[in-house]
Amino acid sequence: MRKQISSVQNPYIKELFLLKEKSRIRKKTQTFLIEGLREISLALKGGYTIKTLLIDLSIIDEPALNNLLESTSLEIEVIEITSQIHQKLATRTTTEGVLAVAISKDLALDTIEFKTENPFILVAEAPEKPGNIGALLRTADAAGIDAVFIANPKTDLYNPNIIRSSVGCLFTTTIATGTTSEIISFLKERKINIYGAALSASVEYQTIDFKKSAAIVVGTEATGLTNEWLENTTKNIIIPMRGAIDSMNVSVSAAIILFEAVRQRVLQR
Repeated sequence: MRKQISSVQNPYIKELFLLKEKSRIRKKTQTFLIEGLREISLALKGGYTIKTLLIDLSIIDEPALNNLLESTSLEIEVIEITSQIHQKLATRTTTEGVLAVAISKDLALDTIEFKTENPFILVAEAPEKPGNIGALLRTADAAGIDAVFIANPKTDLYNPNIIRSSVGCLFTTTIATGTTSEIISFLKERKINIYGAALSASVEYQTIDFKKSAAIVVGTEATGLTNEWLENTTKNIIIPMRGAIDSMNVSVSAAIILFEAVRQRVLQR
C-alpha cells in the first residue's frame, strides 16, 4: 500500500517546500524538485535518479503514472498527496499532478567528455535570470550542440523556474559550470576556438567558419562579456543590427549565431 500524506504541516512536506524555495537546501541535500510528467520523463532520459514521486490522484491518472514508472528500472517511492499539498509544492498553475524528488548531478568541467572531434559549445557568462537560462538551454537543445557551460553562475541551475522555463532541457543537455578562468583554460587546452559575442572589435558572425571546434560565448544583456573573455577569444563576433537598437535578448542572439553554425555544419556533411 502506498504511503499517503494529507497535511501541509507534515515535516517531510515542510522539508520539500524548503527544497523548492531555498538554493542552500538543494546544495546541502544534493536533491531538487521536478514538476510535470514531461520534465520527469526527460530527467529519467537524461540519467537522473528519481527518489520519490508525489502524486495528486485528483489530477494524474493511474495509467499515466504507470507509464512513467514503467519507463525506468529505478525503484521509485510513490507517495499520494492532497491537492492542498500539491498546490503548495507546485510552481505552475496548470500542472499534471506529479512532482519528483531527484538527485543532483556533478556539473564540474572535469566530468565533460566530448563524443566528436569538433565539439560545438555554448558558453553563457554570469546569466542570472531563470527565464534567460531556460531559453538558452532550449535553444542549445534545439541546435543539438555538444554542451552548455555556465561561467560564474549567479543562479542555482536546479531552481524550479529554470527547470520550468527550459521545459526539461536542463536534463537533456550536457551542462558544466566553472569560473571564467577555468572555462577558458578548458577550451584552450582542447584547442577549441572561442567566439565572443561583443559590440566592439568584432566581425559579423556569418563570416566565421564554425565547422571546426567552436565555443560561442555570450554575456549578460546589461554588461556584455568581461574583459577576461574579450582578451582570450579567437575572434569577437557581432550580429549586425538593421534598426535603432544595438542589441537583442541574449537567448535570441545566441539562437541566431548557433543556427548559423548548425547551417554550416549540416552543409559540410
